[in-house]
Amino acid sequence: MLIVVNMFLTGFDATTLNTLWVDKNLKMHGLIQAYSRTNRILNSIKTFGNIVCFRNLKKRTDAAIALFGDKEAGGIVTLQSFDDYYNGYEDKKGRHVDGYVDMIDRLLTEFPLDEPQIIGEERQKEFIVLLGAILRMRNLLVSFDEFAGKEIISDRDFQDYLGRYQDLRDEWNERRKKGNLTDIDDDIVFEIELIKQIEINIDYILMLVAKFHDSHCSDKEVLITIRKAIESSPELRSKKQLIETFIAGINDVDDVMNEWHIFVAEEREKALAAIIAEEKLKDEETRAFIESSFRDGGIKTTGTDIDKILPAVSRFGGGNRKEKKEIVIEKLKAFFERFWNIG
Repeated sequence: MLIVVNMFLTGFDATTLNTLWVDKNLKMHGLIQAYSRTNRILNSIKTFGNIVCFRNLKKRTDAAIALFGDKEAGGIVTLQSFDDYYNGYEDKKGRHVDGYVDMIDRLLTEFPLDEPQIIGEERQKEFIVLLGAILRMRNLLVSFDEFAGKEIISDRDFQDYLGRYQDLRDEWNERRKKGNLTDIDDDIVFEIELIKQIEINIDYILMLVAKFHDSHCSDKEVLITIRKAIESSPELRSKKQLIETFIAGINDVDDVMNEWHIFVAEEREKALAAIIAEEKLKDEETRAFIESSFRDGGIKTTGTDIDKILPAVSRFGGGNRKEKKEIVIEKLKAFFERFWNIG
């Protein structure tokens, strides 16, 4: 938290700033500049800023917006009420704008979970667009205290929908690569950043694994919960096989957390050794490169670092270095995603 009075209130720009508490009689350009500290769009998660105001500045805010912007921009510059976003509202032209309740009702009615899969490209697009709109609306509604307990849909069912959403993302990405999609997918956007905001971490999964272990591996309901949680998570989907292999061998385990760390270390070493052997990479340099990548939080594909781990190429031909580099990068990225942030 930073407490400011004048100059710093209007003289800096920080896209990560989310909330401004106002206890000052602001007006005109000073009000607009102060409020603008929070409205810098950072990503799909932070699309607006929050103003918590301890003074009655409604009239001054409307006047400032009308003077420096659009007189009709009230519902654009400032948020609607919670009830409007939750239940829907009529815009100034008399058209109904769907609220969260409308969206969830449509989701449950048109795409029931007892339907094995969503058939047809057009129908899949409708589902992708609808769930994306729900994710954006939930991202907005969580800024209201009133939303707590009013999600309508259970966490487990929502995880199922997120799993289907990401299955379609994977399917559509593959079909795009093969050129098997029509023009209707041109404007499709998958809101993966918003899903990551409700991310389920590995600690939660390991807690469930420990619960399954304590039931003497007999509570199949816990396994279902684990599967749903993994499939709904962008981060954990790449670790699915790793987690399932670990679960399959925990019958004789005493300490789940300790065994997990040992298991991950062994699997990581085997996977890295396999890549080094398959691609004939320089052992010491590759291990140093990977350690640096885990320290920095990603595989660095630019610069000369990646070139230093590649095998030497004969001056007389015998291999496409660019193609080799791309193959190595893809394998190391997959390795990184599998073992990143899992303890």
